[in-house]
Amino acid sequence: MFRTLVSKRGLDSKFLIDSAGTIGYHEGNKADSRMRAASKKRGIEVTSISRPIKPSDFHDFDLILAMDRQNYEDILNSFERWRRKEPLPDSAPNKVKLMCSYCKHHTESEVPDPYYGGPQGFEKVSSMMYLLAQNFQSCSRSY
Repeated sequence: MFRTLVSKRGLDSKFLIDSAGTIGYHEGNKADSRMRAASKKRGIEVTSISRPIKPSDFHDFDLILAMDRQNYEDILNSFERWRRKEPLPDSAPNKVKLMCSYCKHHTESEVPDPYYGGPQGFEKVSSMMYLLAQNFQSCSRSY
């Protein structure tokens, strides 16, 4: 969603945006069809293909957003494991933030996992992600 909002504002060249999971279970797959449908209702076409987070992400990105506390911990644990095998920036853990730290329109501290629920869970997450993307974009106008 953030990629689409950035593109609509002509800011593509200012951001490198990607999406990654903390496990490789869905690697190579499209986003869940329920999430694609919920996003499409907001005019957002989700076309990304799943990939797991990788060590180079800590070099390539200024910010790594985690959907929930478990993802946050998994990302930091991966960093610690990888840094034993290859050089990674000492400051890299500071790049990891909870997505909801950019929330302005709700009080949720985490983005809920809609995977095992029905379409309404995906609608809620799609709505949250859309608002979060708008809020984040407003916070990052200095780029």
